[in-house]
Amino acid sequence: MASAIRTIGHEERLSIVDHLDELRTRLIVSAVALAVVFGVCLWQNHALLSFINRPLHKQTEQQVARGEGPAGQTWLAQKAVLEVARDTESIAQALSAPASGLSPAVRADLAGAIPRLRADVAKIPRSPSGTNPTTLGPGEPLTSTLTVALYFAVVLALPLILFELYGFVLPAFSRSERRAVLPLLLAVPFLFAAGVTFGYLVVLPAAVRFLQNFNSGEFNVMVQASQYYKFAATVLLALGVCFQAPVAILGAVRAGLVTPRQLRRGRRYALLACVPLYVLYEVSILIAAVLTRRDEGAQALETAPSEAPKRGVQEMIDHIDPELS
Repeated sequence: MASAIRTIGHEERLSIVDHLDELRTRLIVSAVALAVVFGVCLWQNHALLSFINRPLHKQTEQQVARGEGPAGQTWLAQKAVLEVARDTESIAQALSAPASGLSPAVRADLAGAIPRLRADVAKIPRSPSGTNPTTLGPGEPLTSTLTVALYFAVVLALPLILFELYGFVLPAFSRSERRAVLPLLLAVPFLFAAGVTFGYLVVLPAAVRFLQNFNSGEFNVMVQASQYYKFAATVLLALGVCFQAPVAILGAVRAGLVTPRQLRRGRRYALLACVPLYVLYEVSILIAAVLTRRDEGAQALETAPSEAPKRGVQEMIDHIDPELS
């Protein structure tokens, strides 16, 4: 009787029914493992969503800080409201003082309004919002959460799934063939994890930065959650597969499909394929440098008004801005 735990020997002979029974058992084990991991990922969906949103969050936060897009305009409005609230509080404090010349009743009303004003101002966010992906339908938050949990579940359950696949196909190899194939199979999950890590830390942030800033002045850039997660999954999966190149090359050499000499002759094609990636990397650096200089200029303009002389009560009442006069 076949088992998902025990590996069938090369010398053992199984009937078609036994092979099908073994395949069924291994598929059930893989499905149960995937379901359990999916349940854990769904339980920790907030942490997973925060993790996968981080590259987009950082880039969108920079755009919002520059006042770009609907979220950026909202952030500028928030800062303007905070400035008006500070001016209003200063006016109220000045008018509620005994030296203001107002009647005690009016000064008491102004003094009582200051705590309410402070309480209302405290509700205004002090940091940009709207930097997470946007959902457009009533069911999209649920479907996006399930999708992200499933993506992570597949990645986390992949080692066990590969082990079951390895255990099913292993009896077809002789002892010597197993010794040749085993190192390649063991390298697959590690190379896949390395590719996904490289994609998350390097490629995905660079891709998001380049694509979101491309001609962004002509659009209100809002990233839909489902599209972003599909894009992120495609990028990370592609990098994980690309990092399997050593396994594919070694497997082709051991199978006699290519020789090291043929691979050496094909070096120029490999270098040519790497050129677009290098160009994209350099373009990302150039865009990042331009945006950094623009951010520094914007911050300098924002801090300049604070060095101006303190305005008087009447100027604050009229909201006179010296820069607009």
